[in-house]
Amino acid sequence: MNQKIYPESGVELTGFTAKNYDKLLNIGSFGFYPGFIKKVVRDMEIKPDDKILDLGCGTGRNAEIICAYLGEKGRITGVDISEHMERQFRNRFNNEDRSEFINRRIDIPFTLNKAYDKIFISFVIHGFPHEVRETIIKNAYNHLVPGGRFIIFDFAEFDIEKMPGLYRMVFEKIECKYAFDFIKRDWKEILAHYGFTNFFEKLYMKNYIRLLSARTQ
Repeated sequence: MNQKIYPESGVELTGFTAKNYDKLLNIGSFGFYPGFIKKVVRDMEIKPDDKILDLGCGTGRNAEIICAYLGEKGRITGVDISEHMERQFRNRFNNEDRSEFINRRIDIPFTLNKAYDKIFISFVIHGFPHEVRETIIKNAYNHLVPGGRFIIFDFAEFDIEKMPGLYRMVFEKIECKYAFDFIKRDWKEILAHYGFTNFFEKLYMKNYIRLLSARTQ
């Protein structure tokens, strides 16, 4: 897919960026990202037998780290619409029976006819209009086992006007317009509206980044 569905979104990657995403992310984070995401995945408290769905999985880099925590009965399923990402994901998991890739949009209702223990979405949901985010939340809830967890790794809630000047400049420079809306919303309240409960959160990077976990009833 070479044309964006949401032209103003910053999370739909095409062309050169999609083909070289991991390298660009390493450069953009000054080499910080690989170690950082390992710490985040460790904080997810993955169990060996977990069945995990990774929405907007990209190249499978995060999924590969998650897979290292899974036992023989565990499974990681990546979902993405990008053919570039699918190719990289499949190459990464070429000899891994505990993984699968599904080429599908996450921004519209879908049914996989499976239920998962955990559903993970990393720096994707902020890049959509809010009504689309609500569809993603519904998709997650409908694909979790009772007591399963929806885990959002993304921006925390904060007042951009109170950010230090350099941080604010970077945020305004690189983020799409939807991110500015995302950081203003009460995400626990939103998730509770759709039936989620028992929230857990962990903050990183001066409280601007958050791992937010919520359980189905």
